[in-house]
Formats: sequence, structure tokens, C-alpha cells
Amino acid sequence: MYLLSSRIAAILLAAILALSAAACRTEEPQQVGTAPGEAYTTGEPQQEDGSGRFYMGREIATITGHDSAEWLERPSREQTELPSRVLHGLALRPEEVVADIGAGTGYFSLRIAEKVPEGRVYAVDVQSEMLELLEQRIGEQGIENVVPVLGTPTRPNLPPSSIDVALMVDAYHEFSHPREMMEEIVESLKPGGRVVVVEYRAEDPTIPVKPVHRMSEEQVRREMETVGLTWVESKEILPQQHFIVLEKPSR
Repeated sequence: MYLLSSRIAAILLAAILALSAAACRTEEPQQVGTAPGEAYTTGEPQQEDGSGRFYMGREIATITGHDSAEWLERPSREQTELPSRVLHGLALRPEEVVADIGAGTGYFSLRIAEKVPEGRVYAVDVQSEMLELLEQRIGEQGIENVVPVLGTPTRPNLPPSSIDVALMVDAYHEFSHPREMMEEIVESLKPGGRVVVVEYRAEDPTIPVKPVHRMSEEQVRREMETVGLTWVESKEILPQQHFIVLEKPSR
């Protein structure tokens, strides 16, 4: 009788442990990959402004909405972030074609346009409201070589092999589908074309930006190399942000 009771108790204990383990697993991030080899997971947001969507160990941030347009154009930006150094660091030639991915209100697109008078700037954003603000600014300033492009979370909607430089300023960390988007961006690059990633430094805790809106250089390089880009250099030219240059192979 004692032996039988012990066996019953053991069975009940095993059942309880199995149910407990199953309950714990439901609270963990769940695989939601949409392509072979993709590594997205979802779960509860772990950080303020976090989306609860994870890629290669990094929580993707929620997107900065069009209601933050004024913040993107804040006058203090030139003093605190030195965006003029970004333009200088790009070392653009007059005839180059540039894609400003996550262009927002066109803060960089309009400035880049002056650097490529014989070229073109594709200002890509997934928010039509942002592009409407950009189109208004283009009309007011009479700029002819900036083309607003409405992208999707997985596609920038750019012509293949048409871009010399793809620039992403404080935007990549908000891509909900970074793998798919970067694969499409690489497709749009000419052989030997460059990708320039500007992101707030995760390595510096003194930077007054929420952690989910910052990235380490190691993480950026790892994610970019996954889509076939080769690291070229990291320029230490900005007070708060990384300036990382990568390249599409020539062949």
C-alpha cells in the first residue's frame, strides 16, 4: 500500500512539474520567424519603448511617430549631435545616388541634396504623414533632386542596383523586420555601394537616450554582416553616436 501510494505521489509530482514547465514556456518569447533561418522572437516588452519583438538578442524599439516631427527638427540638434559631421563623413560625390532610410521630415535628405546636385536622394519612410511634411518642405525650398518614397516594414521600395549610399540615422534600431529590410537595401545597392549606420552608443551609459534606442558597434556589425555586408570603418566623429560604414561586395 505504501509502495503504491509512493508511485501515485511520484506520478502526480511529475504531472505538476510538467504543467509548471509548460506554463513557464508560454511566458517566454515565442519564435515568429517568417523566412528560413530568421531569428525573431516575441514576448513581453523588456524595456521602455520596447516592442516585445527581438532580433539576434536585441529588443526592437517602437517606431518614432509623426507626432515627434518637431523633435526631429529641434534647433539644438546641431549643437548636441553635430549632424554636419555626418554629412562631411559621408564624403559624397556630386553625382551619387543616396537613400535616406527612415528619412522622417527630411532633416538629412534636404541637406544631402545640396551635396549631390548631379545625383538624387531617395527619402524613404514608412509613415505617409512624415512624407507629407517632407513634400511640403521640398516645395517650399524648391528642391528638385529629393524623391519621397513610401516604404513598408520589409521593403524600402527602391530600384535594384541603383544606390551608391544608404544612410540610416537613428532609424535601424526601430525596423520591425531588420533582416528583410536590410536584404532589400542590399539588393538596391550598386556593387561596392555603402551602408552608413548612425546609432546612439549603447556602450556609453551617460548618453541621455533610452537604452532600447541605442546600439553597440558589435551588435550593428553582427546584424549587418548577416545580410552580406562587410565592415569598412567606424569613424569616431560624433559626440553621442556611432558612425559605422559597411560595404556591399563588388562581385
